[in-house]
Amino acid sequence: MSKSATHSYSRYSRAAAGLLGKLIRAARKQRRLTAQETADRAGISRGLLQRIEKGDPKCGIGAVFEVATIVGVQLFDADEAALAGHTRQAEQHLALLPKSVRRSPRAVTDDF
Repeated sequence: MSKSATHSYSRYSRAAAGLLGKLIRAARKQRRLTAQETADRAGISRGLLQRIEKGDPKCGIGAVFEVATIVGVQLFDADEAALAGHTRQAEQHLALLPKSVRRSPRAVTDDF
């Protein structure tokens, strides 16, 4: 018998996912979209949409972002040019960092 691995999310992560879910649900209702219409437009199941709206942190980030975009919830900057600028800045920053991170080698204790 194998147990499925469970991941415990921090209180902050759970609260953030819950808030985003509530914002998505409110925006969907404000736009007068049904859950099924929204799910169809996002290319996901209605059940996944319900989990997103309940703030389930295990939902795929791509699906969450797609639904947020469809219902008009602003993620980062609403302006595509500003988002592209932030993306370029992040890429430039990453280019300055080492390609991989290695831990410092431990000192070998060979005194027997």
